[in-house]
Amino acid sequence: MALHFTATESTFSYFEATRAYIEQHGKPGALYSDKYSVFRKTGANKDGNSVTHFGRAMYELNIDTFCANSSPAKGRVERAHLTLQDRLVKELRLRGISTVTQANAYAPAFMAAYNARFAKPPRSSFDAHWPLRADESLDLVLTWREPRKVTKSLTVQYDKVMYLLEDTPEHRKLIDRYIEVWEYPDARIELRVDGRVLPCRQYDRLTKIDQAAVVEHKRLGHVLQVSQAIQAQRDNQRIGKAPSRTHLGAPTKVQSRSAGKKKQRELTQADVEQTIVDLARQRQAQPQSRKPGRRSARDGGTGVSALPVQTPSVDTA
Repeated sequence: MALHFTATESTFSYFEATRAYIEQHGKPGALYSDKYSVFRKTGANKDGNSVTHFGRAMYELNIDTFCANSSPAKGRVERAHLTLQDRLVKELRLRGISTVTQANAYAPAFMAAYNARFAKPPRSSFDAHWPLRADESLDLVLTWREPRKVTKSLTVQYDKVMYLLEDTPEHRKLIDRYIEVWEYPDARIELRVDGRVLPCRQYDRLTKIDQAAVVEHKRLGHVLQVSQAIQAQRDNQRIGKAPSRTHLGAPTKVQSRSAGKKKQRELTQADVEQTIVDLARQRQAQPQSRKPGRRSARDGGTGVSALPVQTPSVDTA
């Protein structure tokens, strides 16, 4: 009843597929899945919560979730996977489909043809799907939520980004309290508490200096080059608990740190000094280009000035 192509199996990818299903058919009474980490969490968080973000969203929509425990149930899932990995792949190849966008556009036609050939009529024609209530918003429910503690400086840290709350008496009451950071599928971030959005400013700790800034600022060029070289040594990976954003074209997360990379707090004064020395050596090794100007007499190998000679004019009047 639903088929969705995506780069990786992530929470937001399942949110997209679930949203399309609910908008077309309505809310199901329950969802039957395997024990993938999107649906089932093996351990509890520090606050004792053992529900995944997908499970929390389904709970708010009053949809039960069950994970397959028996061998027959898992076999049924694997047979469906075998069909998708064999028959569907061949269908895509025959039609010259090679992108996710093209595959998602072809998915409804494949499902219609597949169901017309292999579907079995149900015992009852009763539709058990429920419509969405007026107070149920898929935009708000299908979000990634993380609790964060407000510091004494009215800041909140999330995914190596600092969010600064406005200094108001109302916000000062939130110091040492936990609020929620909501991330939407389109990468929007909101800070929420008690059902309301908190205005804030953000400062990304992993900002980068582009080459255009180095070229434009002539007087600060060397300083910006040093900063750019230091940033190249920095580990720019986000936190592991943040959601995968492959549905937006982001690369797949790599758990291990890249070779030669350091965390920002691990960079020391010695690293800065070594970077300055390396850049100085690189500039010395580069050939010096001479600026165009007047050619001196030394260039011609004579003692005559290279300046243009003016012929004296004589007034014969």
